Amino acid sequence: MKFMKLGSKPDLFQKDGDNVWYVTSELETDVIINVGDSKFYLHKFPLLSKSGRLQKLIRGTTEGEGGEIDINEIPGGPTAFEICAKFCYGMTVTLNAYNVISTYCAADYLEMHETIEKGNLVYKLSVFLNTSIFRSWKDSIIVLQTTKNMTSLSEEPKLVNLCINSIASKASVDLSKVDWSYTYNRKKLPEENANEFGVRTRMVPKDWWVEDLAELEIGLYKRVLVSIKNKGLICNEVIGEGLKAFALRRLPGFNHGVVHENDVIKARSVIEIISWLLPSEKGSVSCGFLVKLLKMAIVVDSGEMAKRELVKRIGQQLEEASVEDLLIKMKEGESESMIYDVNIVQEIVKEFIVQDHNGEFEDEGQEMGGILSEASKLMVVKLVDSYLTEISKDPNLPLGMFVDLAEMVNGFSRPSHDGLYRAIDMYLKTHQGITKSERKRICKLMDCKKLSVDACMHAVQNERLPLRVTVQVLFFEQARAATSSGSSTPDLPKSIKALNVSSHGRPATNQEDDWDGVATAEELKALKEELAALRMSHHGHKNTVSDKASVPRVKGLLSTKKLLSKIWSSKGGIKENSGSDSSESLGSANPDDSKSTPSRKGRYLVS
Repeated sequence: MKFMKLGSKPDLFQKDGDNVWYVTSELETDVIINVGDSKFYLHKFPLLSKSGRLQKLIRGTTEGEGGEIDINEIPGGPTAFEICAKFCYGMTVTLNAYNVISTYCAADYLEMHETIEKGNLVYKLSVFLNTSIFRSWKDSIIVLQTTKNMTSLSEEPKLVNLCINSIASKASVDLSKVDWSYTYNRKKLPEENANEFGVRTRMVPKDWWVEDLAELEIGLYKRVLVSIKNKGLICNEVIGEGLKAFALRRLPGFNHGVVHENDVIKARSVIEIISWLLPSEKGSVSCGFLVKLLKMAIVVDSGEMAKRELVKRIGQQLEEASVEDLLIKMKEGESESMIYDVNIVQEIVKEFIVQDHNGEFEDEGQEMGGILSEASKLMVVKLVDSYLTEISKDPNLPLGMFVDLAEMVNGFSRPSHDGLYRAIDMYLKTHQGITKSERKRICKLMDCKKLSVDACMHAVQNERLPLRVTVQVLFFEQARAATSSGSSTPDLPKSIKALNVSSHGRPATNQEDDWDGVATAEELKALKEELAALRMSHHGHKNTVSDKASVPRVKGLLSTKKLLSKIWSSKGGIKENSGSDSSESLGSANPDDSKSTPSRKGRYLVS
């Protein structure tokens, strides 16, 4: 730390009690200076020779006032005045980064300028600041920190602006010229230190300054970072690292989303300023950091503008997020005791989709492709499926929220529906009391043709699924297995055909039953045996359930008019009531896919 000593005489100031100072001298003191609760018993002559303000004040006093002068508004209070008084007496005083600003402001207030005496205190302090303090990285930061308690008088000599400019200039300097010490918690590599010739074999880290500036008070930090950004020499990723370091320093519970009750107001200010300082470029900060900011913003009830900005930024880089990131706890007392805030996640997903739509029309109206890559879209689809699985464990989650969120990403390609199937299964497991229409609604989200072999095996044995879904899974798995065997026109086992025959013009029964009939134990057992037999036959093993034995068992279960209409309806067979969608293939986006035909070949074309 830089320091400066002024004066050569010994320090003769003595303290009597807590608030009384006097000078030990043969001469009797003839003036009393009151600074707040403190009294200074001094001599007029030394003070008058250096201070223009004290000259005016002392001349204006009368003998009846007892020679007392009040200067309660002096910057820096009694401590700063003591240094100025000692300078007037020629006593030794030591100036450093901690007291130079308060002393400068006090001297400026006392009008200790060159017009009163050459080499006066204000001049000496100015030289010290410009030649020593502002040339030191850490001293500049210390000096700036000391200004937070100064009155507006400290702004008159533009000291704060000088401090800010000094710090911003050093933070923006070329890395090869950083030859001063700085704080950096990551352990330096050996090559980052100078060798015996004073040369570094490796440059200092780009974000070398971020932890030092994180010590600044929030208002000062904001001004410094704005100055750094305005210089335009620091990349946005480093600015982002600076904001992250500041959040970790000023919000002790940041990584855990916890704020102490006494720190709520302070935390709210920190979050709102960080949100305002975020670089506009995508990727300047990680999605995980943005999510943590949003969680904290919800906890401390930040303004809607700050939360809206964070939601927008998270949505722009949602593909980077994890399920854990999106599990944002609902604020206590809101939305019928739901565990997670699903509404805000829907807003985030909406922002992700909007940016793709905004990129479809560019260059004076010429239609372009969306700005999102297929890989990004696929990652978000998988993320949403996994998120749905987690929130489905909440017994208070409304079905509408589940369906709405799942449908938001239906416009993106979903090569596999395994993730969506897991989410649906978890919802059915947790919400066993949902109605038939609700069961139908959630199951229609899934396309059975896009389930993997393992998912199909699980679905066929899943007693929570409606019978119709189980049959569809069995049919598509059989078709896939037959196709993989190399047969161009594979033959369906007779029992599978029995599941897919039409009712030959017979009217369908109740359309709710058509979807939501849950398989009986016997029906599920027959279906599982059929699939096991089918898979064994395609691997060259002996069938455990013969086709001859399976057909009577399955037909016996499913040959009635009610069960046939319950399981499958063909295009030319069962006549549905007008407006019914109960004959659609589960999860199909193409109307043609949902229409079954009597042709075996037609069914094999579905893959």
